[in-house]
Amino acid sequence: MKVTILVAVYNAADTLPRCLDSLLTQTYGDLQIVCIDDCSTDGSLSVLRDYALRDGRIEVIGLDGNVGPGRARNEGLKRAEGEVIAFVDSDDWLASDAVERMAEVFAASPETDCVLFRVIEVEDKKEREYPMESFAVLPGRDAFVRSLDWSIHGVYAVRASIHRKFPYDAEGGVYGDENVTRLHYLNSREVRCCGGIYYYWQNSQSVTHRVDVRRFDYLKANERMKRELQQLNVPEDILNLYENMRWLYLIDRYYFYFTHRRELSPSGAAYGLGELHRVWKTMETGRLDRRGSIHKFGYMPLRFSWFLFRVQEEAYFFLRRILKRQGIGKTG
Repeated sequence: MKVTILVAVYNAADTLPRCLDSLLTQTYGDLQIVCIDDCSTDGSLSVLRDYALRDGRIEVIGLDGNVGPGRARNEGLKRAEGEVIAFVDSDDWLASDAVERMAEVFAASPETDCVLFRVIEVEDKKEREYPMESFAVLPGRDAFVRSLDWSIHGVYAVRASIHRKFPYDAEGGVYGDENVTRLHYLNSREVRCCGGIYYYWQNSQSVTHRVDVRRFDYLKANERMKRELQQLNVPEDILNLYENMRWLYLIDRYYFYFTHRRELSPSGAAYGLGELHRVWKTMETGRLDRRGSIHKFGYMPLRFSWFLFRVQEEAYFFLRRILKRQGIGKTG
């Protein structure tokens, strides 16, 4: 079984050798490594071409303009020859037997469409395993449900037939990966785990780890995912589950706004508040779980008044900040 690994690269010259060395030393032989340089300015493309000269399994695509990780990976997807496709980010790396152990699961379980790696998060030379309850096998729908709050992670290999049907969300920005992961899980017959280790480097400078106005883009990515689910005519219970997730993430992004608005530029803070208002108006509150948290202070939609909703959120997070300072409770 041929395996294709996609590596999207943007200004990663310092970490690329570690990533590529881990791929070239895999114990699994039938490997295609497609590297897509997203118009880097730091010499990443030269590093890639040097490695390609040394090993024919590496193919290099150099893009003329910066298009973002989703579009870049989709360019690589066009070149993919493997029956199974995985990705490795340019600052991450694999244990030497990771691909072999993943491929063994696919070979032993023909009904399996996705195989998750073990994920070890690395930060400041400290390692910890992603906190995920172990499982032998999940139906695709159950894997999708667990992905809504990332009870399972999104680092995996998938059959090429599914990946081509659901390519990367090119419009989803840094959060497009989450959308395609959920679609892959939902459309899988079975999802399994393997013992192969993926080392995930925690980059403190990434958008998801710093105060950046693009953190509000997650709301748009959620909307795109909902539209995709509607177009696929998924059952109503799936749409209900996803709308509940959208609601919780709206509250989460309001907390980000509440906490960091003074660190954003005035225009950035105004944009974030505008996005929160816009998405609040799109919520289908009839889909929200009436037995869930929407009756709790801080989580009530209050769709009759944006002003009152804002008053609720400001009061809720102000009180929680006080309680946190006093050592009572936790912030959301």
